[in-house]
Amino acid sequence: MSSAEGLGAGTESDDLKALLRPEAAARVQSLRAADGRATLVLDATGLDAAARAGLEAHVRDALGGKVAEVRVAMMADKSEPAPPKGPRIIAVGSGKGGVGKSTLSANLAVALARMGRRVGLVDADIYGPSQARLLGTEGQRATAHEGRLVPVESRWGVPALSMAHLSNAGQAIAWRGPKISGALLQLVEGHWEGAEVLIVDLPPGTGDVQLTMLQRCKPAGAVIVSTPQDLALIDATRAVELFEKGGVPVVGVVENMAGYACPHCGEVSDPFGCGGAEASAKEMDVPFLGRIPLDIAIRREADAGTPTAAGTGPQAEAFTGLAAQVAAWLDANP
Repeated sequence: MSSAEGLGAGTESDDLKALLRPEAAARVQSLRAADGRATLVLDATGLDAAARAGLEAHVRDALGGKVAEVRVAMMADKSEPAPPKGPRIIAVGSGKGGVGKSTLSANLAVALARMGRRVGLVDADIYGPSQARLLGTEGQRATAHEGRLVPVESRWGVPALSMAHLSNAGQAIAWRGPKISGALLQLVEGHWEGAEVLIVDLPPGTGDVQLTMLQRCKPAGAVIVSTPQDLALIDATRAVELFEKGGVPVVGVVENMAGYACPHCGEVSDPFGCGGAEASAKEMDVPFLGRIPLDIAIRREADAGTPTAAGTGPQAEAFTGLAAQVAAWLDANP
């Protein structure tokens, strides 16, 4: 049994924090320990590059003997120089996979574009990219200009960048954390000059890509996707906490796969439950952005590369309603 096994999550985090020097412990904004991994968000306000590197090295050395992996993200207050102006990033995240986050991201981007917003889409799921299929751009390759990637245009008015535009179909990506983080930055820092909003479809969980997004990309806000079932809601709560600890406002929570209408008799059932995401949003004091139905048409259109939001009908209206709330949030938080 490792030294961390058998401890409750809170106890384990406290024990790990106690290993840090007092000045380092004082900068810990969040420390989560689970499955042999420690994830920390540190306050780096007032530290130059050398001091940040020293702080991170100390944390890794102090905790490295107690856990198998140490992940560190550093945040600073708004007094630091602002990054160059570019599109505002809306990160779409979830605590776990299988909740339909990528389909929702594509349809949110298309719905915003139909409202007249200039939108780009980044597929940040490096290991399992799906946006090329969802937007009907499979087989198209991204090019580079002046050292930056040029987004691939889709017929839905949403340019996109994905590992699927850089690798061969079906090719497995077997990269470790630093290379994954570098790939994310290349996608986000592409030629997005024409976009005012960049939707970033994050992989599930709270790992390296999410920490890089918080530390280096400074999202304007985050949309959290969950199904109504309890297991998804537990993980969605973790995702909300990560963004809030990282200083990223949570635009709201979306309940996906909510309600299934039988195409034969019209009866509505709830295979994943109902209302759980709304109740969790209320408990966390974050906005609830609505429900997207579990509908076979959405699945078929996703597989065909024709986003539901590009059409009409109640399914498309659900995404339009979501996009209207995100657009309103962007206007209210310039």
